[in-house]
Amino acid sequence: MLEMMDGSVGYNFSISENQEMIRGMVKDFAEKNIRPKLMEWDEAQYFPVEVFKKLGELGLMGVLVPESYGGSGFGYQEYVDVIVEVAKVCGSIGLSVAAHNSLCTGHILAFANEQQKQKWLPKLATAEWIGAWGLTEANTGSDALRMMTTAVSDGDEYVINGAKNWITHGKTGDVAVVMVRTGEKGDSKGISAIVVERGTPGFSAGKKENKLGMRASETTEMIFDNCRVPAANLLGKVGEGFKQAMKVLDGGRISIAALSLGIAKGAYEAAVAYAKERHQFGQPIASFQGISFKLADMATEIEAAELLIRQAADLKNRGLQMTKESAMAKYFASEVAVRCATEAVQIFGGYGYTKDFPVEKFYRDSKLCTIGEGTSEIQKIVIAREVLKD
Repeated sequence: MLEMMDGSVGYNFSISENQEMIRGMVKDFAEKNIRPKLMEWDEAQYFPVEVFKKLGELGLMGVLVPESYGGSGFGYQEYVDVIVEVAKVCGSIGLSVAAHNSLCTGHILAFANEQQKQKWLPKLATAEWIGAWGLTEANTGSDALRMMTTAVSDGDEYVINGAKNWITHGKTGDVAVVMVRTGEKGDSKGISAIVVERGTPGFSAGKKENKLGMRASETTEMIFDNCRVPAANLLGKVGEGFKQAMKVLDGGRISIAALSLGIAKGAYEAAVAYAKERHQFGQPIASFQGISFKLADMATEIEAAELLIRQAADLKNRGLQMTKESAMAKYFASEVAVRCATEAVQIFGGYGYTKDFPVEKFYRDSKLCTIGEGTSEIQKIVIAREVLKD
């Protein structure tokens, strides 16, 4: 059965002992290591690498990686719990944990050969190395098939030229999985995936984005100027990169859905606590219908979002097709995060508009969830395509 926020039980998902343990461990970690510094990091746009090293020591930077490669060997239900519990405290840290686990590490785990896995996964799973993943470019956000970054074969190397934008850990990351054009523009078989390690000549970081929210999660350009990479760094075969990326994004949507759920829950829990404590006209504001109905809507949408996420995670764990389900989960949960954060600010009133209370940060962080790893509009396209397929 699925445990709801109020402790009640519904639907047919079980909560394992591992999940209970992970929830408690991550909650305790976040309270001790993230909450005291989160606004300081947010204001300074500081990416706290030291926190991710500690998360790596706990096995939380390789949640899905088998133990044989230094990971925790858990499944997607446990992974959802990790992201949710972190994001309930700080969306920025949750975003970076998600990007590292599901994109860079997840791509290598799914498509690398054994030699490549042995080379990179142990370092990623323990956070000895931080991972990045490069698909988006300045003029090809959703239109990835027309990317301009190229990789030209030259003997036993590829020479990469171009730039990637909006890359999480694009400056600090030690290794990046990069989608490059090896064929004709607009051809899905013209894209390949290549791993590039930090320190490779011709590989540098560009502009760091000054963002509305998620400010402690580093977002920068990655620039490639005649960057020579061993041909042995190619993941899979030439021309398989786009297909690989779409499969990685199916799992990545679960990540962003979980991130959204954590933000929504964090905003909701803060709003409930405040509504019980704040008195007006001689009674707590929670007793007023205008406030209680907002909380009712938030609670209902949060539980609906969680059911969608758990369903997608269950399908992913069983190796079943889940393109539609992950897109639904990402679309719905991200919009719920924005609505819950907005209502939380409204419930806090003037205080909610200040940085002395947590909901203004949830409000700023939530919007990215409707944009990153496929906008809400793109999710609708994916969902519509799937439901009309037959």
